[in-house]
Amino acid sequence: MAKTILAVDDSASIRQMVSFTLKGAGYTVVEAVDGQDGLTKAKATPCNLILTDQNMPKMDGITLIKTLRGLPQYKTTPILVLTTETSDAMKTAGRAAGATGWLVKPFDPQKLLEVVKKVLG
Repeated sequence: MAKTILAVDDSASIRQMVSFTLKGAGYTVVEAVDGQDGLTKAKATPCNLILTDQNMPKMDGITLIKTLRGLPQYKTTPILVLTTETSDAMKTAGRAAGATGWLVKPFDPQKLLEVVKKVLG
């Protein structure tokens, strides 16, 4: 059974690239346009991994991570931040919120797949 990955990003082109890369590797991908949409979709569809941007309208990535970590079904689910943010302060805030890992855009599709495979076991 294919693992389901939720891709949350306000950029349609990034969502498209992430989705294309992951679907090509056999994953099922659910797309969300911002943190609020991501939370709604995460509650509706059980996900094995969540990939989220940091800077988005309605709800940013760190708020989304904190909210998801408060839900029993997402206490231990891997959550990766895929963002243009590179500051140590932001990475520290991400880890404190419960992020599993941090990837910087623009991303290398091969590297994304390696990280996804690693965190999904």
